[in-house]
Amino acid sequence: MRGDDIQPDDGRLTVAVQAAQDGDETAFRTVYRAIHPRLLGYVRTLVGEADAEDVASEAWLQITRDLARFSGDADRFRGWAARIARNRALDHIRMRGRRPAIGGDETELADTPAASDTAGEALEALGTGRTFRLIGRLPQDQAEAVTLRVVVGLDAKSAAQVLGKRPGAVRTAAHRGLKKLAELLTGDGAADDGGEVAESYVPGVTETAARTQKDM
Repeated sequence: MRGDDIQPDDGRLTVAVQAAQDGDETAFRTVYRAIHPRLLGYVRTLVGEADAEDVASEAWLQITRDLARFSGDADRFRGWAARIARNRALDHIRMRGRRPAIGGDETELADTPAASDTAGEALEALGTGRTFRLIGRLPQDQAEAVTLRVVVGLDAKSAAQVLGKRPGAVRTAAHRGLKKLAELLTGDGAADDGGEVAESYVPGVTETAARTQKDM
């Protein structure tokens, strides 16, 4: 593994964010390497593969422009960056005259999901980076909740702030999405129309998945 691929822990990422705010270009590269793959995965769930890189680039332009005004630690930075990315994605969707497919009414979600072995299996699979394209087959609310919780690494409260929903609704949407992913991974739905599952490694997802599973 190259040194550039080693993900900083939250303490070091917080220090890197603060140094980047002071103009340290090396620190900014550390922040970008830690956050960009996760953010790009989230943007893909909103605008699709074809437009994800462009929208993520627009998000980073705003992140760079507004970085000096940010205040907080690594967790808050992830949530802040995700909100910016989501806003840029929604602007892109509006400009294209398309709306994201919303998979269900939030009011139908219970606040406390039950534990599920299949959800744990899906989390483990997410750690291998084998299921990004399968996430796109989930209802939109579940796709966003799973990506924010497992890939971006937000807790339920921070993810809820990004989405403008209740933390309980986000937990339940993530839980349902993980169960569906487990079904896709273990059934005939594991392959997409072309019979392949995309490999897309995202550094740090395995560790985040373990934390999320304990918090579900």
